[in-house]
Amino acid sequence: MDRAAGDIRPSEDDARYRLLIDAIHDYAIYMLDPTGHVSSWNPGAQRFKGYEAHEILGRHFSLFYTDEDRAAGLPEYNLTRAAKDGRYESEGWRVRRDGGRFWAHVVIDAIRDEDGRLLGFAKITRDITEQHRTRKALEQAQLALFQSQKMESIGQLTGGVAHDFNNLLMAILGSLELVQKRVQGRVDAKTLGLLDNAIQGAQRGASLTRRMLAFARRQELNTEPLDIPTLVHDMTGLLERSIGPHMEIVSRFPADLPRVLSDANQLESALMNLVLNARDAMPEGGRITIAAFEKTLAEGNPLALPPGPYCCLSVADTGVGMDEETLSHAVEPFFTTKGVGKGTGLGLPMVHGLAEQSGGRLRVTSRPGQGTTAEMWLPTAAGPREALGRPTDRLARAEPHPHQLKILAVDDDALVLMNTAAMLEDLGHVVLEADSGARALEILEEDASIDLIVTDQAMPNMTGAQLAETAHDLRPELAVILATGYAELPPGADPSLGRLAKPFTQAELAEAVDRAMESPRA
Repeated sequence: MDRAAGDIRPSEDDARYRLLIDAIHDYAIYMLDPTGHVSSWNPGAQRFKGYEAHEILGRHFSLFYTDEDRAAGLPEYNLTRAAKDGRYESEGWRVRRDGGRFWAHVVIDAIRDEDGRLLGFAKITRDITEQHRTRKALEQAQLALFQSQKMESIGQLTGGVAHDFNNLLMAILGSLELVQKRVQGRVDAKTLGLLDNAIQGAQRGASLTRRMLAFARRQELNTEPLDIPTLVHDMTGLLERSIGPHMEIVSRFPADLPRVLSDANQLESALMNLVLNARDAMPEGGRITIAAFEKTLAEGNPLALPPGPYCCLSVADTGVGMDEETLSHAVEPFFTTKGVGKGTGLGLPMVHGLAEQSGGRLRVTSRPGQGTTAEMWLPTAAGPREALGRPTDRLARAEPHPHQLKILAVDDDALVLMNTAAMLEDLGHVVLEADSGARALEILEEDASIDLIVTDQAMPNMTGAQLAETAHDLRPELAVILATGYAELPPGADPSLGRLAKPFTQAELAEAVDRAMESPRA
């Protein structure tokens, strides 16, 4: 008997075809009538989707689609494309009888008679959930690698720019500080006010370079065990004044919270940045929650940190939140949503850099309308808890040294060299100048009475560390101070060398000289 129009079920003469289809269990192979209703069903379809033939025959194939795809009209669109083009291929989530989902690769072929009339569709579905997961994992790994490489490149660029700015700020700050000392009591209050204003502007520039170096993980860190509740308690008054009366700060710390390993000054600065970001995200007011907890991370943890005990310090707000696109750029330097002139875009990058350089990680989560949470994961420190010491005052006045020293100042930047020499002379020392490592060695060979070398690290042909090594071969007792804008010493450098972070004040220079002359080598 001839098959009726629209009936595409196999006849008795198609026994071999039926045996072949029924023998396939790795593919769902079934037929649809022109309106999308199921007209045949093979064991593979039953295995993938969970329906037996009597439960699904005659029902519309949109049953296999997710609610979202049905609402978007995807089943009808797929059939329309197959009818128009003869074949349609796609991937997407499909739903089993029990409600579970699997990722499917689907091919829909239009079946037509000799006259071109549409009889229905042949549909082949394959479960490729594992392949999809593997592909997604690979894509995520590639994306993470790309992001890491991008951030590393930005960090190198940022660190280089910050180093150059440090040299400029060294000359500006040092010269202004010396001028201020020399004109004290000789000029009117308005002129002194202008000098103070210039110094404050240069100090703000120095703060920006420190944030840039923090992002690049090249800042000087004084890592020590820190007690987070004590640090936050000591900052509470400052934080409350910074955010205004329409904001509320809540802190939540367990009684047995361990100390963390980080830099006190930098951690305070990071916390202030996070709180100010939270304030700016809540223009109508809200609550800022500062909390911390301890957790031991296992191997292969989502933060990609070495296994071990960590403390998570978090700042959460009830503000506007960020979408995924904004969140993906949040820790990139100079990226800001605060508008022109209202933010440097260096707050979160600075926190990111501090966390990384402390051996931890920064994680930021956010959703539009649901606020933002910034988490600093820091390694814990062993030993009993203790209160923090307070940071030293960078603006302290330097007093003349009680003993006159002969000091060799070395820097390839003429502005910085002149500034360093002027600071040392103002402290009462005799200063010789060299614009390169080679010239410094010539002076050392000519003058055996030099007590100390103050040298820049990043110099062409011969770095400060290399100069120190050669100088110690000539005179093992000679004290050396290495002035640098970077945190790390090059491999093989003498760890006992005195260190001075750029840009430095005269007081910091004087303190470094005292430490160097008290060292065992001197």
